[in-house]
Amino acid sequence: MSNEGKKVKAHYRGTLDDGTQFDCSYDRNEPIEFTCMAGQMIPGFDAAVKDMAVGEKKTVKIPAADAYGEYNPQAVQEVPVSQVPNADQLPVGQTVYFQGPMGPFPAKVVSVDNEKCVFDMNHELAGKDLTFEIELVEVAE
Repeated sequence: MSNEGKKVKAHYRGTLDDGTQFDCSYDRNEPIEFTCMAGQMIPGFDAAVKDMAVGEKKTVKIPAADAYGEYNPQAVQEVPVSQVPNADQLPVGQTVYFQGPMGPFPAKVVSVDNEKCVFDMNHELAGKDLTFEIELVEVAE
């Protein structure tokens, strides 16, 4: 029985290859709710939940291409300091948000010097294979 197109709730624990946990719905005591296979989740997670039954638990390893994509060096951009308000106050190593045509988007501040600011607009998990422990807790018929 497929869950495609159905509203589902799932608990999950996401880890990297070294075992580092990057997210966990159990810690928030709130499962994630989404429409299965509607593009609301990363493709590998959607595919894992598609044929699960309520109460079922599974562990899946999702390659970067089916998670947040491969790391794209072209998503690292240099911007002249003169075009960045308060460039000297940018938090190197942290994420800032820019306003784009589709709304705000995040970028990590890589470096700032007298001439340029370097921003990495890749998702923080781009290029990483992810492991999810998933428990399907509800399917709305």
